[in-house]
Amino acid sequence: MNKLFGKTFLIALCVIGFTVTGNAQPGPPPPPDENPVPITGIEFLIAAGAAFGAKKVYDKRKAK
Repeated sequence: MNKLFGKTFLIALCVIGFTVTGNAQPGPPPPPDENPVPITGIEFLIAAGAAFGAKKVYDKRKAK
C-alpha cells in the first residue's frame, strides 16, 4: 500500500508541476518603435567620407 501511495504522489506532483510550468507563457512582444532603423555611427562615417571626397574633388578642380 505504501509503494502505491508513493507512486501516486510522485505522478500527481509531476502532473501539477508540469501544468504550472506549462502555463507560464511569455507575454506578447512590445509594439515596434516609430523609428525602426536608428541612425548609427556608420551613417555618420559614410556622410563624412562623402563630404571629404567632395571637398577633395572641389579643391582639385579649383586648382586647375
